[in-house]
Amino acid sequence: MAVRHRPMRANDVRECVEIVAAHPIVGPRYGDAIADLGPAWLRLLYSDGFCARAVIEETNGAQVNKLAIGISVFVDDEFLRETKTPPHFWIGPELAKRVARGHSPVLSHRQLCEANALGGLNLMYWTAAARSEALHRVDLPGVHMAAALEYQLGYRLKEVAGQAESTEHLLRRRNGGVLLWKSSEGGYSEFSQDDLGAIVAKPHLIGMTRELAFTRTGSWVGSLFLLYQPPKMGFSRSEQRLLLAAIHGKTDQELSDEMLVSFATVKKTWRLIYDRVAACSPELIPGNFAADDGANTRGKEKKQRLIAYLREHPEELRPVSRKLLQAGATQSRHSRPGYTVL
Repeated sequence: MAVRHRPMRANDVRECVEIVAAHPIVGPRYGDAIADLGPAWLRLLYSDGFCARAVIEETNGAQVNKLAIGISVFVDDEFLRETKTPPHFWIGPELAKRVARGHSPVLSHRQLCEANALGGLNLMYWTAAARSEALHRVDLPGVHMAAALEYQLGYRLKEVAGQAESTEHLLRRRNGGVLLWKSSEGGYSEFSQDDLGAIVAKPHLIGMTRELAFTRTGSWVGSLFLLYQPPKMGFSRSEQRLLLAAIHGKTDQELSDEMLVSFATVKKTWRLIYDRVAACSPELIPGNFAADDGANTRGKEKKQRLIAYLREHPEELRPVSRKLLQAGATQSRHSRPGYTVL
């Protein structure tokens, strides 16, 4: 038997809602809002603001059993401010109601691209829930963490926030570096293990900011901030989609079928990608590979080199405004000593 994670699909939504509804702590938090959860997820399912939509499942031959889910989104500054302002509320149900009813605080594609190029993004953990028989499995936290890193690294984050689903979950988050928001102090601070039950029993907020991450190196949540690098390739969104699928092992024919484009278009997109890489990082793909289209041995090696690089640099595959990113980089250079900004 193997445990793996993958992105949620439309036909997963009903069962994933059932996992949330049956959870002994998370389910009661939703109340009537559980009816909004499915429509909300379907509305967001393929949007960029729906950052992580991980389904964790166990496979045993042809049999597949969903064990848990982990959902996070990028939200606007106003919603984050609301979560910090008393009286506090349960984030998951509030997000479900607002998204399902057309008042979504989840960022649009344009908003996400702009924030990812400039000030940074607010990453909000929506919910994490497991089936009752899987609640205490020791292998799930590791798979949850692997999914979080895969889906969340590579973004320019300014704050990460959310709520805990149980005292065990809160303890793992605390050990991973998150802090407790204290409205009376107007900031995040440490909390003790003795407080865990009282914290989980009522609406609360845990998280970290980019500024705090630089003072608390070594924490897991801090790595989401500290491992970020600005992208340098400038791939288009269609190029990014093809590369993301290729990273997950799709063949060119499968890419053609999945992206609903011709096989020739896939080949053309690969050539554009290699031209862009050669211009930005010529050392990544040696010149004697330049003319290959991926069909022969050297072409396959070229693709492998690029995919290996992208696994280490997920920022290259994240939505971003290239225009704003370039403008910000130019202003940063001109702001160094020896320059005058006009």
